[in-house]
Amino acid sequence: MATPAVPSGDSSAGTPTETAERPDVKVVSNATCTFCGCVCDDMELTVEGNRIVKARNACVLGKAWFFNHHIEDRPEATIEGRPASYEEAIERAAEILCNAVYPVTYGLSDTTCEAQRVALAITDWIGGTVDTTTSVCHGPSGIAFQEVGEVTCSLGEIKNRADFLVFWGGNPAESHPRHFTRYSLMPKGEFVPNGRKDRTAVLIDVRKTKSAKAVDIFLQVKPRSDFELAWAMRALVRGIEPDPSVERKTGVSLEVLRDVVERMKQARFGVILFGMGLTMTRGKHLNSEAVLALARDLNRHTRWTAKPMRGHGNVTGADNVVSWTTGYPFGVNLGRGYPRFNPGEFTTADLLARGEADAALIIASDPMSNFSQPAREHLKRIPVIVLDPKETETSRIATVAFTTATYGINTGGTVYRMDDVPIPLRPAFDSPYRSDYEILKAIEWRVREKQLAASAG
Repeated sequence: MATPAVPSGDSSAGTPTETAERPDVKVVSNATCTFCGCVCDDMELTVEGNRIVKARNACVLGKAWFFNHHIEDRPEATIEGRPASYEEAIERAAEILCNAVYPVTYGLSDTTCEAQRVALAITDWIGGTVDTTTSVCHGPSGIAFQEVGEVTCSLGEIKNRADFLVFWGGNPAESHPRHFTRYSLMPKGEFVPNGRKDRTAVLIDVRKTKSAKAVDIFLQVKPRSDFELAWAMRALVRGIEPDPSVERKTGVSLEVLRDVVERMKQARFGVILFGMGLTMTRGKHLNSEAVLALARDLNRHTRWTAKPMRGHGNVTGADNVVSWTTGYPFGVNLGRGYPRFNPGEFTTADLLARGEADAALIIASDPMSNFSQPAREHLKRIPVIVLDPKETETSRIATVAFTTATYGINTGGTVYRMDDVPIPLRPAFDSPYRSDYEILKAIEWRVREKQLAASAG
């Protein structure tokens, strides 16, 4: 059956320019790197044919993202591992979703907000569960935001105002290389004109990483004791003396802790930037709550904020799209016609491990490479639809697999930086494959056609 033409939701905010000397060479100014949550939008990409050969301003991770990208010679779509036409794959995908009783949509962190909205709409039409990779990384932070709120700011405010930085449970020097140089530690700002010289930086982690060399104070906390350390700091901020046993528990002396907290109270503008070393250890959302509450307590003395260090390029966008649509950030069930949020019940890793889902729509994610063994075994037993630019462990077991264009390099659209600021994408060159948005929109249209035909009959 022919699939109706679908209008594209991708948009380009900048046009590549051809060089006068080489018409086949293009330079894309102000391009956006979608590798990590920094979403740096000051790239200058030089494109020769279908390859990016230069990426000015990109970090080592960004250069790997751009230079390693190439158009793979793969079928546009496969059904049970065999090449299939686009129309056949759309029909089979819609059939799987319409026949499912408990379908789950998962991933979404490495695609555009436009595609995320369509994926959510499909899940709503079929009464399924939608979940993002947040549930296996900063999910505890999402729960904590609902419990205690968030004193927040943009990366621009950090650059221009922050004179005290606390990095907790993260290693930005290796995970977000340009965070130090562009947003937080090094850059000169309006109220910190001398850059690094005007800032005090603290790292709290269970081991010395490369980031420890860049800070002024390193607090090596014992594993699984972040909660106790955060509450001891909260007590000191409020003028309450912590129990001396906290030294033995955390490995940090109270004398050092008093000194750090006093410095934090004297700061003009401070920020706590916390990573998965805090959220995915003992305590989880309680750790995030404690750190968010610490920032709130410090505002009795001066200005402090707290932000999570997000990993995937548009995982923050996924949280925003799911939140503004359903009221919850991840793990949302729409089976009753209204959203229900219950981590542990509606999060994909748990749902699959219990063998409950009977179909899965996986977008720009590879759960077969990182989920638990029970979850992977169940995923092999059910029909799976996968959208991904690359061949992955998940696409290999998929009932229907679509090869897609890579967002930010081949397609435009919108993504969110880790501080909830939306950034437009400027694609470098075209791909022979369709975007996530186009494929999902076609699936949605076919699902609706089937549902309307069923209700009419």
